[in-house]
Order: sequence, then C-alpha cells, then structure tokens
Amino acid sequence: GAITQDDLPELNKSKFQLLDLEGVLSFEYDTARFAEVGGLRTFKRWLGEREPVFLAAKAEDLPKGVLLVGVQGGGKSLAAKCVAGSWQLPLFQLDFGQLYGKYHGESETNLRNALNIAKTMAPCVLWLDEIEKGLSSDKGESDGGVSRRMLASLLTWMNEREEHVFIVATANDISSLPPEFMRKGRFDEIFFVDLPKDDARNTIFSIHLGKRKAPLEQFNLPRLVALSDGFSGAEIEQAIIAASYEAHARRASLCQLDIENAITQTQPLSVV
Repeated sequence: GAITQDDLPELNKSKFQLLDLEGVLSFEYDTARFAEVGGLRTFKRWLGEREPVFLAAKAEDLPKGVLLVGVQGGGKSLAAKCVAGSWQLPLFQLDFGQLYGKYHGESETNLRNALNIAKTMAPCVLWLDEIEKGLSSDKGESDGGVSRRMLASLLTWMNEREEHVFIVATANDISSLPPEFMRKGRFDEIFFVDLPKDDARNTIFSIHLGKRKAPLEQFNLPRLVALSDGFSGAEIEQAIIAASYEAHARRASLCQLDIENAITQTQPLSVV
C-alpha cells in the first residue's frame, strides 16, 4: 500500500488529466532513453553537462532549451523524447495546429493557457515539434496578425520564464523561422541532425534488431551498413519492418537476405 518512486509516472498522468487542454498540450507517456538513439554523441554530451544544473532545486543561469534542425527521419523527435526520458521528467508536446481558434483572441488565449500549464507542471520538458509550421513566415499577413501575436507571446515567455521548463524545438526547414526566435537566450544551442554515419547506422541496426529479438550474431552488420548509405534512422527501421513482413509471409525467421532485399528495393529520401 505504499506510494513509491515507481508511482510518479501515474501520478503525473493523473495530474495532467485535471489540466487537460483538449489536445493543445498533450502529455507524452512513451518517453525513450538515449540508449535507443544511434549517433548524436555531441548532443548527448551537451545534455549531460546541463542535466545536474537543470535538476538542481535552485540554480543560477538555468538551461533554457535547444533547437534541433535537420533531415526528415533523422531522429529529432526521438531525441526530444529522450531528453525527458533520460532526465526522468514529464514530457509535454505543444501542438500549434490545435492552438488556432475561430474567434478573435482565442488562439492567443490557448497559447497562454498551454504555457501556464507547462509552468505549473515544472520541472518538465516542453516539446515544440515542427515549429516552423506553427510560426508564419509571411509576417502574419494571411491570418490577420494572429501568428505574429502568438510569436510575440511565445518569445516573451521563453525569455522571461524562471520555472524549470526545458524547451526542445524541432524543425525541418530552419530558413522559414524568424531570426528573433533562434537567437541566444531563447535557446542555449542549435544542433543539426544529419543522416547517420557508418557507426551510427551500425548502432541503429543493432537497436531495431534487438527490439525484435533477432540474434545479432546471425547478421552481417557491416554489409547492412554499407548497403544503407544515405538512409535515415526512420528508413532503416522501416526496412527492417518490411523485411519482417517478408519473413512472416514465408513463415520463417528474419534473416540477412530479407533485410538486404528491403534495403536495395528502397530509395531513401536523400536520393529521391
């Protein structure tokens, strides 16, 4: 009958349900660990240096957040989940698509309410996914200035907050983001997430084969790494999933040839 450390995730879930904002701010239950991410060594080391400062009860110069930009399927969203998972903090995703309302001032109110809830739930990680799709690049001329007012509210909150809310923003197209959003002080750093190199792809294959209980000693990983040059992490995972379907159709176990066929029959986005 004791309440222990293991009950904290369920308590956080119940706590957020009392503050639900109908999809504007969603509580992410499935957070990952950095052991599930191949590559990103510099980013992992950078976060490790800031973790004890951010988790301290009182700290000067609190880490504010990070902006991740790069190729689609490179692992930006997974990395955002890993920040919360490795720091053992609740993760909230702010959906800009749900913020916009049909009444005057409703969108700005939704944003303020979402940010206030994030402050209430501190310490936590706030994930702004594909941020460039929520911040207009046309100076707000097509929506009556709503996006400009929302950007102003967000920038003010990012600059002045004192609560332990660590922002992880992800973007595919950094050129459409306003310069004032990316300056130092709003984010501590900007990281580019590129296509995984050989050693990272080797790790990614090991992770996804391990998830599917496939014995690694039966696979020629260097051969798979060489064949998958130009593949993102998401595309490697999908190749293994496609190979698993092929093996299941034959009522056989997943083998090296299945994965090789799946890779050679796929054109990665970098080529397309």
